[in-house]
Amino acid sequence: MHLTLIPAYGRDYKSKAAILADLEAGKDFLAVSYDRDGYINIEGLREHGIKSVNVRYGKLRKVAVIKVPELKA
Repeated sequence: MHLTLIPAYGRDYKSKAAILADLEAGKDFLAVSYDRDGYINIEGLREHGIKSVNVRYGKLRKVAVIKVPELKA
């Protein structure tokens, strides 16, 4: 399954490092995919066996590719 995530609850990021910090802290992101939408965090990504995600940031103009197994938490 391929997921694109956007920051939840009005958050935005200026760097990939900030995205990684919030993912590792377990914060929610809004998952947008062709078959489902909803909130997800690192635990949910791991439960569903997702290996990588694209995260939109910088007012949704930029994309960071995040490899889930490399995340701490």
